[in-house]
Amino acid sequence: MYQRNDKKGKGGLKRIISALRYSLDGLHAAWIDEQGFRQVVGVAVLTLILGLWLGDGFSQKTLLILPGMLCIIVELFNSAIENAIDHTSLEPHPFAKKAKDMGSAAQYLSLLFVALVWGLFIYEQGGEIWHKIAALFS
Repeated sequence: MYQRNDKKGKGGLKRIISALRYSLDGLHAAWIDEQGFRQVVGVAVLTLILGLWLGDGFSQKTLLILPGMLCIIVELFNSAIENAIDHTSLEPHPFAKKAKDMGSAAQYLSLLFVALVWGLFIYEQGGEIWHKIAALFS
């Protein structure tokens, strides 16, 4: 038999507003408490600015911005895992280490994805990129 969680009673617009408030609370907490989050936001802002400037057309701009946004999402999950584990216990445990290491590995892979996408873009578009940069100073 299906059991419903009574704490999930909101529906419709109330649910959307509550979800937005919880999401903003989470972003605020991550910004205040997590240095890694602030760092990946910096990476994402940089890729956003460069992607909008250097990308040619919607698809290319989107593909250049996407890896930075994924880093933010992965860092939020990583921080959530770490906080949940630390809430459970601060005592060292092999499962806690394993979970934290997996979250860290996910973030590492997302940063490698940024480097791969931007490395390939610069490799393929190098000449055009330097022309755009030179045009700024002329």
